[in-house]
Amino acid sequence: MAPTYRDVLQNVKKEIREVSIEEVKRLLDAQAPVKLIDVRESDEYAQGRLPGAISVPRGFLEMRIEDKARRDEKVIVYCAGGTRSAFAARTLQELGYIDVASMAGGYNRWHDANLPTEKPVVLTPQQKERYRRHLIIPEVGEEGQAKLLKAKVLLMGAGGLGSPAALYLAAAGVGTIGVVDSDVVDLSNLQRQVIHTESRIGQPKVESAREAINALNPDVKVIGFQERLTSQNVMRILEGFDLIIDGGDNFPTRYLINDACVLQKKPNIHGSIFRFEGQVTTFLPGQGPCYRCLYPAPPPPDMAPSCAEAGVLGVLPGIVGLLQANEALKLILGKGEPLNGRLLTFDALGAKFTTLKLRRDPNCPVCREGAKVEFIDYEQFCSSAA
Repeated sequence: MAPTYRDVLQNVKKEIREVSIEEVKRLLDAQAPVKLIDVRESDEYAQGRLPGAISVPRGFLEMRIEDKARRDEKVIVYCAGGTRSAFAARTLQELGYIDVASMAGGYNRWHDANLPTEKPVVLTPQQKERYRRHLIIPEVGEEGQAKLLKAKVLLMGAGGLGSPAALYLAAAGVGTIGVVDSDVVDLSNLQRQVIHTESRIGQPKVESAREAINALNPDVKVIGFQERLTSQNVMRILEGFDLIIDGGDNFPTRYLINDACVLQKKPNIHGSIFRFEGQVTTFLPGQGPCYRCLYPAPPPPDMAPSCAEAGVLGVLPGIVGLLQANEALKLILGKGEPLNGRLLTFDALGAKFTTLKLRRDPNCPVCREGAKVEFIDYEQFCSSAA
């Protein structure tokens, strides 16, 4: 007599290890290193998941699991009731996973016990097509794209650096982009500020940037701040954003952004350009130096010429702005090594990149322990705008 499905399931459960929902909850509470793999179908997963769980439908398990978990990691799989996950656990064992278990009772038992759940971001068919080249990269995938869609990035300036950063962040699917700029589009901007067009000359840069971003990707919400950054509004403007891209062209703005980011503990991706030279670094509060560790006080205006005064090769801000966007995407995705404690410089004439080490100043007036931060008056050191 052929074995019944129940017989097969019982045999499978003898070959694998099952864990209770209580044990899984303890692991999550302890922030233990464990990968939760949800093997339900996409429509089931869309209704809710365990916190941090990764979707790998049972039918795609063998094809996709190596992109989601290493064989030496602790892996717990679950389905709706514990059946599909039992078969999935056996499959993973056969694939060489050494610490894998199935959660008994599955998502239904977890949900019925009123344990924490979350509703994942589920891409629409149109989004899956738009971001297809992201979805096939293991380091991004649907989980990473969901992080990008949830992310909120603030751009200081819609000029030479902000233009390419805004366009590529929007193309990548960063869900909310803030733009701070008090200027209007001028003919002289178009040599390098590629987000604007001749037809929008005289239009506020914030609105011109919004128009370009929304034309490229309607998924993106643009929050405009058509105002000059000051010590009175900097904390309000930065509030609600995950990270800042500093594309300002004067020292007062850089110091305001740095000091506010230190206070709010937000990453600050700094970029600057001068004629044929550019530089990029990422300041992570509490994990490395800040801008004031490099430059404790701003120079006088005559020692800090702007692009309008010194000039800049039109392509240079494009290169530097894209490097800033790249840093932002890495931070959002939690992948790669950010430029924390490193300054990347670029010489356009020599086509040379150089990396310099940056160290935290133990006597920094802003980021040292116990420092009292007081914003610099914006007008005190203000040089001409880009």
